[in-house]
Amino acid sequence: METEQAVGIALRGVRKRFGDTTALEATDLEVPPHRCLALIGPSGCGKSTLLRLVIGLIGPDEGEIHVGPTRMEPVARRALRLRMGYVIQEGGLFPHLTARENVSLVARDLRWDESRISTRIGELLALTGIEPPLLDRYPAQLSGGQRQRVGLMRALMLDPGVLLMDEPLGALDPIIRSRLQEDLRRLFARLRKTVLLVTHDMGEASYLGDEIAMMRAGRIVQRGSLADLLERPADPFVTEFIRAQRPLDELGERGTT
Repeated sequence: METEQAVGIALRGVRKRFGDTTALEATDLEVPPHRCLALIGPSGCGKSTLLRLVIGLIGPDEGEIHVGPTRMEPVARRALRLRMGYVIQEGGLFPHLTARENVSLVARDLRWDESRISTRIGELLALTGIEPPLLDRYPAQLSGGQRQRVGLMRALMLDPGVLLMDEPLGALDPIIRSRLQEDLRRLFARLRKTVLLVTHDMGEASYLGDEIAMMRAGRIVQRGSLADLLERPADPFVTEFIRAQRPLDELGERGTT
């Protein structure tokens, strides 16, 4: 299946409040085509809110969001969502549908014929390493890692130019998580999607992201490579957050692999 033309993501002065709480301060952010930007920070810092704004699940109070040349607004929301794959913890699968039905749901809504759906599912099975018989199971009959791979298949079904991932590996045990990190890194390199990845794990951010953007209290406090954050922190919080996760030398070694 031919990938659509590469698109980037741009936020310009985007702000979001929930009642009296500011979830995202006025934010400018760009993710160039074919690059992976990892958003990292503590719980409640605004990283998931930012991702939900990009996918159009919520609207900004101020500012503009563009996916490629198109602004995210109500009239364009459905068309833009079809250009973006969205992956959350546990895959976000519908429990009453089989894995196959979950993967093909949007394609069927778009009235793809059975031959086209079958061909695309075959391509995705090869990409994600899922065994074909697993597609006939319901989510409750799959392991956490299997559900996450099925969720990734669903996100990639329409071959979108943009992939949004919200803590996709956060609920998995360390061994499965490590294997899926390796698979995701391989897929990012092969498919060359524009990826916005939310994580709370610095090792994961440095392993999967081309760049890291660290957030705190609704603001991006620093953006750059792992080396930038380690050697030239823009705020004491950056060093504090990194030190709280794991030794700096371990992170440094992983970031250079």
